[in-house]
Amino acid sequence: MIMSKQDAIEELRYCLRDYVERTTKGSPRYPYYICPLCGSGEKENKTGAFTINKKDRDLSWKCFSCGSGGDIFDLYGHLNHTADFIEKLKGLCNEFNITIENENQNQDKNEQYTHTYTHTHSEPQEPKKEEPKTDYTAFLLEAHKHIKETDYPQKRGLSEEIINRFKLGYVPEWRHPEAPNTPPSPRLIIPISKYKYFARDIRDNLPPDKDKYSKQKVGGVSLFNSKALTQDKKPIFIVEGEIDALSILEVGGAAVALGSTTNTRGLIERCSKERPAQLLILALDNDKPGQDATEKLIEGFKGLNIPYKVYNPYGAHKDANEALQADREALKREVGKMETVKENAGKTEQPERQNEERGYKARSAAFFLEAFKNGIKESANTPCIPTGFKQFDKILEGGLYEGLYNIGAATTLGKTTFICQIADHIAESGQDVLIFSLEMARNELISRSVSRHTLKIAFIRKDYRKAKTARGITAGARYKDYTDEEKRIIADAIEAYSEYAGHIYIVEGIGDIGVNEIKGTVSEHIKQTGKKPVVIVDYLQILAPYNERASDKQNIDKAVIELKRLSRDYKLPLLCISSFNRAAYEKDASTDAFKESGSIEYSSDVLIALQLKGVGTNDYNSLRGLRKDIRQIELVVLKNRGGQVGDRINFSYIPKYNFFEETETGTITEALSGLDL
Repeated sequence: MIMSKQDAIEELRYCLRDYVERTTKGSPRYPYYICPLCGSGEKENKTGAFTINKKDRDLSWKCFSCGSGGDIFDLYGHLNHTADFIEKLKGLCNEFNITIENENQNQDKNEQYTHTYTHTHSEPQEPKKEEPKTDYTAFLLEAHKHIKETDYPQKRGLSEEIINRFKLGYVPEWRHPEAPNTPPSPRLIIPISKYKYFARDIRDNLPPDKDKYSKQKVGGVSLFNSKALTQDKKPIFIVEGEIDALSILEVGGAAVALGSTTNTRGLIERCSKERPAQLLILALDNDKPGQDATEKLIEGFKGLNIPYKVYNPYGAHKDANEALQADREALKREVGKMETVKENAGKTEQPERQNEERGYKARSAAFFLEAFKNGIKESANTPCIPTGFKQFDKILEGGLYEGLYNIGAATTLGKTTFICQIADHIAESGQDVLIFSLEMARNELISRSVSRHTLKIAFIRKDYRKAKTARGITAGARYKDYTDEEKRIIADAIEAYSEYAGHIYIVEGIGDIGVNEIKGTVSEHIKQTGKKPVVIVDYLQILAPYNERASDKQNIDKAVIELKRLSRDYKLPLLCISSFNRAAYEKDASTDAFKESGSIEYSSDVLIALQLKGVGTNDYNSLRGLRKDIRQIELVVLKNRGGQVGDRINFSYIPKYNFFEETETGTITEALSGLDL
């Protein structure tokens, strides 16, 4: 979703409940949660004192145990140890798949702006230009002179050699340079560049209201020790925090710190501009934010074709520094093991990448040009996924690509049949299809596919009357009246379906499947099978709401955004069926026909409508069209990101046997035309 900075801020404020449910423990069915800051309620094994303020339209939160509170930006800042608003905004935009207008063009300019933001009830102000970047060289050198006044680095396991090498410093009464009137605190100073540094509060047992500001970045988040990417001769450990990187260096390894889990893009962009000299070892913290950041790095490195290895040298410890303090020699052994795989890692990782599914594009050039170039090279030998309909594939430039496809129609026009026929064709090619059937039972979908096969087989055998409906296949009592030939056709149809049924996965549920469940199932499918499926959601308007208190439009908007994000993150085609507004049934299809059409129209890569041919004309009669055994259906392309719009394809649809055929190339429907089915 692309929007202005002001709109992005406002949109994110309304995402608080969703963000809380992603980051806290406890059940979203209750109005209280376990506080992610102080853990209130966790030991008692019940919901805690953390609550979202309903009277404030779910825009603010409060923990009555630790006293913390604020809006979504405050919560993000607490959880990611940052008070910088721009960093909060970027991190939350990344979390909720929001792109700020002209973000890439103005990326350098953004670093020269601050944003004044007051809490929940105040309107955000326009960015205000700062003075040129401050050079902190003199401050950092002075702080280094005082490092011997504290033993904090030694307590964290750091030697004098590392302290002096990286010019660690100490300030007994530090104040943020942009907040000189705040109470002072003793800080460890870790230089990042002459324009940036990390200030760590070294007091023990900080109260919650102080701990949230214990880790502050001056000058913004940036990679720490980034020169190692091109200068080091050892495999390079990628870790989260500066002290973690120093801990790896302490035991003889090479390391670069992200500075924050929100800075994955910073590392990916750096690697796109200057290829790392050595194998990258992804060793982020052993927690959920670390795992999520690891997945984002993996995606980026695959697009850049950069060798990497995911490895945990910390055992049961959370991070490198905790492991260093617990058992220095054990960490040294684990870090040293990576030097032995240096020569083989690049060779073993490369074939693995080459054997992955090749029907997916590299990540967008908006992130890094090198990935775009690699995508062009890769796409030369990577066909897309055909739908089985020649004219339709021609419009789609060969078939399905990574992206969100929304298919809408009025009721009874065969939306599910059309998509499931495409699913069968895709599965026949050996590609997995994952269907989320929110309305129809699994057996109903299977019986429809088998019915379609009976029509094909009966046509080949020149006796279409022996084809069977879905009900005729599942109603066992009817079999006593079937001839031997009819039974053979059913058996042969089931056999034909069984040849590719192993590639079709159907998840059924009514009202209890939401986007989060879809995401989890897709992830599990890839984990268990090693294949990225084509995903089908039938249908959008009956997905479980992400927020029962939100309006239908808000829930649909959220679902569409998250489905788009799912198709992007996993680089797969996602086909979503949508219903039409009743007011649009008798009109020529347009984007307005889609229920709650705002986000559907905006976020979909391809928007398609199915309608009875002739709808909207003077002599149109919907009842006459629906009564026909073979209905004439028109497919209209309303949106095709990067392609033509307005194209129309004529289909013949036999609802009795769940069968679609392009009219221009039709053989079965042409032969049956005029017959009494």
